[in-house]
Amino acid sequence: MTAYAPAHGSARSLATSLSDTQVMIARSLRRSVRDPEAFITALALPVILMLLFVYVFGGAFNAGVHTAGAVAGGYANYVVPGLIVLCASYGAGTTAVAVATDMSNGIVDRFRSMPVAAWTVLAGQIVASLARNLLATALVIGVGLAVGWRPTGGALDWLAAAGLIVLFITALSWLAACFGLVAGSPEAATSATFALMFIPYLSSAFVPASTMTRVLRPIAANQPFTPLIEAMRGLWMGYTSTGTSVGHAALLAVVYFGGILIVTASLASWLFRHRTAGH
Repeated sequence: MTAYAPAHGSARSLATSLSDTQVMIARSLRRSVRDPEAFITALALPVILMLLFVYVFGGAFNAGVHTAGAVAGGYANYVVPGLIVLCASYGAGTTAVAVATDMSNGIVDRFRSMPVAAWTVLAGQIVASLARNLLATALVIGVGLAVGWRPTGGALDWLAAAGLIVLFITALSWLAACFGLVAGSPEAATSATFALMFIPYLSSAFVPASTMTRVLRPIAANQPFTPLIEAMRGLWMGYTSTGTSVGHAALLAVVYFGGILIVTASLASWLFRHRTAGH
């Protein structure tokens, strides 16, 4: 069986590699649509979470938010950035499972017999993950506006927030791909990403870090998700619950998730080559 053709050199033009990438992206997107249970869950989850946090938990959480002096207005004005991060964390599990499925069901061996650039297989999964999570983000924003979220940021603020969201989702997708590559099965991949679903709860996503216990307060204030959430909150609403400037929070978010993106993309590429070598 022949190995993957290299992604560069005279044998493979850039145009051909881009064509391979488009095919893999289309394949991954079709798989998302053809898995109705996972697809519907991904679409319903943002709506359910928004309604749950605003209408069920919102009264109690809103009291804590106002006590901390973090926000004027209803709880929806506080919680939208946190729900975007939470939904993307849930979505990482879908990406990890998709990558693990490809690695365990023999499809990668079939690709290896074709003149396909190796990196396009992972690229398809990452772009599909980005598309799924951006759709979930749009739903969070839409439902948030429906239940009372009233952002005050201008066009440039929205553009900056969108850039942070794309950076975050891309970094998280590559991290999920790493989990999928090291997992031995789709079930193991689900378990490996389980912790990602809980990290947003230990941040300023739903209540200010200052309202937490003395043990949890420094964890919530100094983990990567908090500056991302605070940067989005500052860009959209003009304040941060931690008291830091919007620019400082955005810089920290770029450093954190830019670093995660570089490390996980490199690691995933190495893991993919390692897993497929010699088969």
